Amino acid sequence: MDPKISLIISTYNWPQALHLCLSSALNLVTKPFEIIIADDGSSFETTEVVRNFIAQSKIQIKHVWHEDNGFRLSQIRNKAISQAEGNYIVQIDGDIIMHPYFITDHLYLAKKEHFVTGSRAMITELNSKRILSSSIVPSVKELNRISTESLNRIRNRFLMRFLSSRYKVSGKYSSYTKGCNMAFWKDDFVKVNGYNEKISGWGREDEELVIRFLKMNLRKQFIKFGGITYHIWHPFASRDKLLENDTIMQETLSSSSFSCQIGIGQYLHDVKTIENS
Repeated sequence: MDPKISLIISTYNWPQALHLCLSSALNLVTKPFEIIIADDGSSFETTEVVRNFIAQSKIQIKHVWHEDNGFRLSQIRNKAISQAEGNYIVQIDGDIIMHPYFITDHLYLAKKEHFVTGSRAMITELNSKRILSSSIVPSVKELNRISTESLNRIRNRFLMRFLSSRYKVSGKYSSYTKGCNMAFWKDDFVKVNGYNEKISGWGREDEELVIRFLKMNLRKQFIKFGGITYHIWHPFASRDKLLENDTIMQETLSSSSFSCQIGIGQYLHDVKTIENS
């Protein structure tokens, strides 16, 4: 089965960053089948950004939104992915600028019974503020110059393939992941019932999902030297739910089940979208 990519972009009340993220999507060499904005309760300014891109994009863009009721990333991602028409999900955050070959590289590693997680280069605080004020996506050369984590901004197809099954895929790194650069088959996501909505607030939702993917005998690949993303600087989110989320993740580790109780299943037939309007 060939991958038909739905690009999921999560966001919350940062329209300036989302503008840059969507601008980078328009510059992708390989375009996704559709883009779905997973909006955790943003105000009207974000809706305006999305509508402006709908007007200029040849790619179908959907805006899946729910009311602002605290940090509910697991829930809004479930709602967005439930609306995906593609069979392969590539997932980022709205504070990410994608390299033009980002989707191309993810397609290169996509294969059945596997999922993919990657990394990011970090744009410095000063330069993040500069590009946010300009609203213009810099060239790849400039993005590499103004970001740290130098190994996360090098693209090499041979190393990408060679390391995909060898780098950070076992031992203490087995569940290591970054939800801002991740890919999986929609059918596999549905089988594990998607993100665990017992997890709210910042932290552990991605790792807990990966633990259940592994329990279902999927194999992890790490996309290194490819699938490059650049993260726009922002202050840390509140960690006030982290201990509670750690407990939920430990319960998942000790469980024999790969499916969570409260997940995507409840949205597969009923969710509100703002689409091409």
